Order: sequence, then C-alpha cells, then structure tokens
Amino acid sequence: MLEDGREITAHCANPGTMLGLNAPGRIVWLEPNDDPKRKLRFAWRLTEIDGGFAGIDTAIPNRIVGEALRAGRVPALAGYTGFRAEVKYGRNSRIDFLANGDGRPDAYVEVKNVHLRRDGDLAEFPDCVTARGAKHLAEMSDMVAAGHRAIMLYVVQRTDCARMALAADLDPAYAAAFTLAAASGVEAVVHATRITRAGVWLDAELPFEAPQAR
Repeated sequence: MLEDGREITAHCANPGTMLGLNAPGRIVWLEPNDDPKRKLRFAWRLTEIDGGFAGIDTAIPNRIVGEALRAGRVPALAGYTGFRAEVKYGRNSRIDFLANGDGRPDAYVEVKNVHLRRDGDLAEFPDCVTARGAKHLAEMSDMVAAGHRAIMLYVVQRTDCARMALAADLDPAYAAAFTLAAASGVEAVVHATRITRAGVWLDAELPFEAPQAR
C-alpha cells in the first residue's frame, strides 16, 4: 500500500522464502520505472529493519562484489587483477567470478545473498532448502582438488548483523555439504553491506561461525 492509499503489486527479485522479511505491516521501499516492456511499475528493493535496511534483491550481491573486486576491496583476493563473470565450470555450472593474478592459482568465487536473521546479530544462510547450493559446494571442492582456490563469498544484505553461520536446521544437506567442502579446502568469506536509499555497497568482512561452533 502506497502512502496515498493505493494498493499496487511490485516485482520481488527474490526466489527464496524471505523468512523474517515478509511479515505484513513492514515498511518497504520501492523503485518506480516507466519502462513499457515491464509488466509491473514498481520493484521492491529494501525493507526497513530496526535502525537500518535489508536488501531483498538477490542480484545485488553479484553487482557489488564485482565492483569491489575491480576496486581491490576484497582482502581475500588481494593481488588478483583479472576477474571474469559467469564462467562455465564443473558439471554444466557457471561460477560467479573467476579471478586470476600473476603467480597465483585461479580462484573460483561463488557469491551468495544472505538476509536471514533469527537470533541477535547473527545472519544465517540459507533461508530454505537449496539443492543447487549443495551442488556448487561439491563442484568447488573439485576445483580445489585440481589445484585452484575456491571461495564461498557470503554477502549479508542487511545492516543489523555482525556475524554469520549456516542455518543447518533449515537445510541440513547444505550444512553437511559445506562441512565436506571446507574439509577439502573450500574457503568461506563473509562481508557486510552498507545500505541506504541511494544504493548498496560491499562493506567490511564479518566473522563466520562454522556449523560445529554453534
């Protein structure tokens, strides 16, 4: 419902359950458009949370990670200078970014959007079962076995979290796949985001709590 009382339907670029962000009565921020090719005239971009925002567009993390990589603002990939997006690998999959640099092994970077919070300042992933996510973990383990680096880059797209863990109760198979992947050498990196009505930017690293640490 808009401020003038009109009820509209807005596009929601999020295939997940949006657990915790879909409660009736929340204040949301929409982006209008006048593109005649689009069926809906508004897109849902942000949800207000205590003291800040949560971004609900799952395409944003890849865009801001790409910007940060090219600007050298991802410490885990310091020294890498070449970044290609959507590179085919594994079993008919595409990696979000393939990074390379002189004297460094290729780094396969898979970006995941995180916006679930159930407990204090803890962000969690995933918010529902993701068989595709478990498949990616196995394929990234194969890349490590072939002599490359493989990095799961979790982007916490909300401003009220200071750490992250896996939601093993929501998807036990993903948590188990992650444990195997981590044992094989797949790295986990977590970054916060800075979110305002003007945009979203990749921010500082956050601690990652392994499943067994919870």
